[in-house]
Amino acid sequence: MASSGLRAASRRATVRQVIETTFSKSRFRWLQSPQASAALAWLAEQTDPASLASAARLRRQLDATQAAWVAELDQTRRRANAKLGPLAPAIMASRTGLEQATRWSVARWRADRLRHFGVATVIDAGCGIGIDALAMLQAGFDLVGIERDPDTADCAEANWRQFGGDPDKWQLLRADLTSVDWQGWLHDPTCAIMLDPGRRGANGRSWKVADLSPSWDFVTGIIERAAGPVVVKLGPGFPMELIPDTVDACWLSDRGDLVECSLWASTLASGHRQAVLLDRSGNEFDLDVTSLPPAPGPLGTVIYEPDPSVIRSGAIGTLARLIDAHPVSRGIAYLTSDHYLPTPLASAFAIKEQLDHRVKALRQWVHDQGIGILEIKLRGVDLDPAQLRRQLKPTGRNSATLLLTPTIDHLQALWVERLA
Repeated sequence: MASSGLRAASRRATVRQVIETTFSKSRFRWLQSPQASAALAWLAEQTDPASLASAARLRRQLDATQAAWVAELDQTRRRANAKLGPLAPAIMASRTGLEQATRWSVARWRADRLRHFGVATVIDAGCGIGIDALAMLQAGFDLVGIERDPDTADCAEANWRQFGGDPDKWQLLRADLTSVDWQGWLHDPTCAIMLDPGRRGANGRSWKVADLSPSWDFVTGIIERAAGPVVVKLGPGFPMELIPDTVDACWLSDRGDLVECSLWASTLASGHRQAVLLDRSGNEFDLDVTSLPPAPGPLGTVIYEPDPSVIRSGAIGTLARLIDAHPVSRGIAYLTSDHYLPTPLASAFAIKEQLDHRVKALRQWVHDQGIGILEIKLRGVDLDPAQLRRQLKPTGRNSATLLLTPTIDHLQALWVERLA
């Protein structure tokens, strides 16, 4: 009897898997239906959409699979707010699609920069859920999107219909971008090609060049043959030595987060390297890599922590000369000076006191100052900030920032105060 029950359960699971697989082929199309739209609109108004009451109401209106789809899309839209801003409440995206999508602020920056190249059409090869493409459409370009994953392509099409304006301005090719005919685009100088190689291996997100899809050889082949500009989006940790000398490269930071390295190949490219920072107000700050850092020197009264785009691009030398500062030690990305020059390209801290860096002494300092909220910043020190915080046992009412770094003399523990 037990064996018979197990076989029956197995058959039910197999049938359910077949049904869900069939449904999933059209999941994002169904989510655009009036029935789904009504459920999504109701759920978006709930302050606790994950509550049992919300789930029960969805289950009264929809079958279990459809209710799960609606709940997941609502959660995805709520998470999308920080990344996609005004697009988030109506975006069509899976969880993975959202994770891989470009931030809306970055997509608009890219579209604005592409305006200067005099192109009319953009080929978004590997367009994902279509965020970069939306920025291109809103900037006035014609668009051809290429996406091979059926669900993701459904999302892109829905998003372009919702936000992309004139439907005659875009077309979507549901295909592997290595199998489409590139010849017409490659020979057209008014056509820009945008490539976003997938960076996921068998075990999830990957930074290995060998895991890029399409391959790096495919990407460089497009760069070499295209008559118009080519834009390539890469991870910020992409190896510098693999970037061709003939293309420009930008390391982009959005609100302090280093998000990508983008390559710009065109007849205007000169091989220069650049840090680009977008702040919370949408302002852009650029810093070219023009010089090596000056020699390290003694601690001043101010410590600067460069934006990650400055560090990764190698523009620390340019920044150091811009603010009249020098590194605290060789190979350490902290700069120091005896005077404070505000810059959006670095966070600045006034040094309040030099401390004994031993854990016992730091624990006593935390106790004596009544510190309960402790920010720990460090570079070039083999310590885990979370573990050090536990060792220091902050329990008071005050807050402080502790910075640990090698200097030209020795390891320093510094009590610092963030400058506006």
